[in-house]
Amino acid sequence: MDVTVLHLMPTLMERQLDPAAGYLLEKAVDARGIKVITKANTKAILGDRKVEAVELADGTIIPATLVVMAAGIKPNAWLATEAGLEVNRGILVDAGMQTSDSSILAIGECAEVGGHVYGLVAPLYEMARVAAARLAGKDASFTHSDTPTKLKVTGIDVFSVGDFADGDDRQEIVLRDASAGVYRRLVLKENRIIGTVLFGEVTEGAWFTDLKKREVYISEMRDTLIFGQAYQGGTPLDPMAAVAALPDDAEICGCNGVCKGKITAAISAKGLTSLDDVRTHTKASASCGSCTGLVEQLLKLSLGDAYNPAAVQPICPCTPLGHDDVRRLIKVLGLRTIEAVMQELEWKTSCGCAKCRPALNYYLVCEWPGVYADDYQSRFINERVHANIQKDGTYSVVPRMWGGVTSANELRAIADVVDKFAIPTVKVTGGQRIDMLGIRKEDLPAVWADLGKAGFVSGHAYAKGLRTVKTCVGSDWCRFGTQDSTGLGIRIEKFMWGSWTPAKVKMAVSGCPRNCAEATCKDVGVICVEAGFEIHFAGAAGLDIKGTEVLGLVKTEDEALEVIVALVQMYREQARYLERIYKWAKRIGIEEIRNQIFSDKEKREAFFDRFVLSQQFAQVDPWSERVSGKDKHEFAPMAAVGLLQAAE
Repeated sequence: MDVTVLHLMPTLMERQLDPAAGYLLEKAVDARGIKVITKANTKAILGDRKVEAVELADGTIIPATLVVMAAGIKPNAWLATEAGLEVNRGILVDAGMQTSDSSILAIGECAEVGGHVYGLVAPLYEMARVAAARLAGKDASFTHSDTPTKLKVTGIDVFSVGDFADGDDRQEIVLRDASAGVYRRLVLKENRIIGTVLFGEVTEGAWFTDLKKREVYISEMRDTLIFGQAYQGGTPLDPMAAVAALPDDAEICGCNGVCKGKITAAISAKGLTSLDDVRTHTKASASCGSCTGLVEQLLKLSLGDAYNPAAVQPICPCTPLGHDDVRRLIKVLGLRTIEAVMQELEWKTSCGCAKCRPALNYYLVCEWPGVYADDYQSRFINERVHANIQKDGTYSVVPRMWGGVTSANELRAIADVVDKFAIPTVKVTGGQRIDMLGIRKEDLPAVWADLGKAGFVSGHAYAKGLRTVKTCVGSDWCRFGTQDSTGLGIRIEKFMWGSWTPAKVKMAVSGCPRNCAEATCKDVGVICVEAGFEIHFAGAAGLDIKGTEVLGLVKTEDEALEVIVALVQMYREQARYLERIYKWAKRIGIEEIRNQIFSDKEKREAFFDRFVLSQQFAQVDPWSERVSGKDKHEFAPMAAVGLLQAAE
């Protein structure tokens, strides 16, 4: 789109940046093809039924087909007002988070403490710590500290903190380097930093913020202060020594309120060795990513030569970014097409490759259900033709059999298809289904049509998705059965089929601890016991052999379904493309999964709800799409690269 930014004030981000930095930001935005008009007082939005233009107070008319308004945030204090609590801009609380009612505490964006309302997470975490201490009968109080502002736009580095307004009682130190696009400004009062503005090069932000927070007297370093920590003491300081000199309470990640001491303690106590590990266990660098460099320096400081940043593998040769960074940036930057990802994240190739395009397609499908249109041409050949390619170039088709249960009519239909198309091999699979192998590609639509008439849908035996839910006969027939394992397996399969996942997912439900359905080597398994349903996950029975981990015990089928769906949704949102559940679980930690899914009911329900939402936009049966002609994607022979990628 052609974008114009209308801003009422003379410079951009006037509350966070001084005029000089605002001017540089405007130039940087303009260089990205976005027109900026400052001092723009909007008079009217023009158009009949749909927007056609925006009119400014000076008479300027700007044609437009879409208008987006950024109006800021306002605390929702309605409930507090109705309850008779004192409310100003937000709900008034003291330093202990207590409202005007001695039995009510308030924290978060709705609370106003010391004249401040906070819209960033770091001070809200501090509020929570104070409230928790008060509830536990301990003394604690909230102290205001300025939270740095960092612009979260790729390629534009902006940092500001504190008070940088002009005044007779203040001095300033300014560094301008036009050729490098660098601007630094420090505002001093009585030889102490009270405000910092950085543009273009912001790595010293944490150090300047720490000096401000500790009210360090900077008279002796005033001549070299603007150059940063490395130049204090007369000779340039090694960057690692500069990081080592930061105190433990120095804030590293402003988004999540994580200090240096928390990061280094986690590295030591939990044996963290990578940036991904630190993000998982501390949340540092997990939001906007602007503190990534500092976190990596702390890893190097703590691990020495044992730290190898190259251990983070890029998705493919098209980009230096790994799966986690790409996935995080898709969300943070709101990227909603493959082309947008490649443009904004500076892909090295014009349209990607057979390795990165399927991964990007999955991440976009998962992040923006109902918004992003699934690109079948960015899928592996098996998923494009909805059948598994064999070594001789023919295909196999596996109809879905819910929980491994079939009927005489279904069996007759399979037999008729085998005869009609002279299918050479029919095999019962390990997932309790029937596989027809040796089908010619041109016969696939007709095979699907005949199977569809008998009520079959695709078994997704080719998909990065739910393959099968294996079951035993359970309490209906088995003398050892404790629960209806077949019924639960069918319920799970019908609820979850058609959802894309990072890699294939296999499930099983065993009706008793004898485990005839082999639930303890699946991605997700259920063991039925007298007391209910024991949920297992992270098993493997392929190249790696691994028994499952026990997630927990639930009493009802409804609870079992909710836990399993939430677990799979967490995996969908956090795993790397082609990463099986057991590898994902090992990477982020079994306890972390238990905490989010089994111990935290609110998080579990949120995961469940997001899965249900995504299912509204999940594919219908792809066989019926192909047969009806609704699928307009070309049904063409695979490219050579597709053949290589398909030989899984």
